[in-house]
Amino acid sequence: MMVQDGEGSVGPAHAPAHVPVMLAEVLALLAPALEPTPQTPHPVLVDCTLGLAGHASALLEACPEAHLVGLDRDPQALAIARERLAPYADRVTLVEAVYDELPDVLADLGRPRVQAVLLDLGLSSLQIDSAERGFAYAADAPLDMRMGRSGPTAAEVLNTYEVRDLARVLRRYGEERFADRIARRLVEAREVEPFARSGRLVELLRAAIPMATQKTGGHPAKRTFQALRIEVNGELAALESVLPSAVSALAVGGRIAVLAYHSLEDRPVKQVLAAGAADRAPRGLPVVPPELRAELELLTKGAQRPTEAEVALNPRATSARLRAAARIFDPRQAGGRPPTPPDGVPLAGARETPRTTTRPEEVGA
Repeated sequence: MMVQDGEGSVGPAHAPAHVPVMLAEVLALLAPALEPTPQTPHPVLVDCTLGLAGHASALLEACPEAHLVGLDRDPQALAIARERLAPYADRVTLVEAVYDELPDVLADLGRPRVQAVLLDLGLSSLQIDSAERGFAYAADAPLDMRMGRSGPTAAEVLNTYEVRDLARVLRRYGEERFADRIARRLVEAREVEPFARSGRLVELLRAAIPMATQKTGGHPAKRTFQALRIEVNGELAALESVLPSAVSALAVGGRIAVLAYHSLEDRPVKQVLAAGAADRAPRGLPVVPPELRAELELLTKGAQRPTEAEVALNPRATSARLRAAARIFDPRQAGGRPPTPPDGVPLAGARETPRTTTRPEEVGA
């Protein structure tokens, strides 16, 4: 079966192989929060980065009363996930959205509190393996790099940014030592011919980065491609926005798990979870006021890393870092705010809800 959309077609028959990263660890961390209780007979999992639904389908299988709200900005990924989640159709709601839209999505669904949130950051297998989207430097392809339908492409960034802005992007998002040199050469090259394909960019980077660095620092295009991808998709700004929103959405007893793949992603995750797990009262205060109590309990000591066995089977897991926390206190409840709708109210039937569409489409259709 092929799933058609406005930017090409892709379907399960042609979906790339997908191995969820640290699946056993994610299940162990999130499944306890998805066990039904008398107060919450239908616990809700929000997968903010649904991708090809590897983690989500495993959690739905392991937690038969759980409902899924799956977000992804990539319509091709949603099309594949929609098919793969068909066996759980009455427990699934899919939404085409960037994860920093989480508060609006939950408000639209009438779900201010959920029991579990998952973020699997970075690129999905579909995006890596779809050469025509320009994410991979191993194949010559159009310089697109957009995860969704809108926004500037990588080519537009390369062809329009001032040299200082290009250097800033490369330095901040790629941690590229040679950012200034590369930025100057990019501007010089585009005056001859605008950038359109990744192969020409890779050639420029090979020439710009010293050979000694290439021998010890990995592929010369690695950092620049990462920086362009983050800039094009606004990834770090979206991450910094969604983390506090995700924690805020957790009911007491709820859990959040985040998979990051480089330090720029992992750093804000570590900071937000650590801040939530710390009392905010001044030292020496004999009694901590409720509004200053820790809201989270860390479930991982530092960041968990994949096992050697997993890395051997799935090299894409190599750089993964998993952090998780549980909500142990909600100051809004302690402060006497109006009660929210009961968490046990089940979601309306499974549906796929683009943020721009008002009439949802049933997953099992």
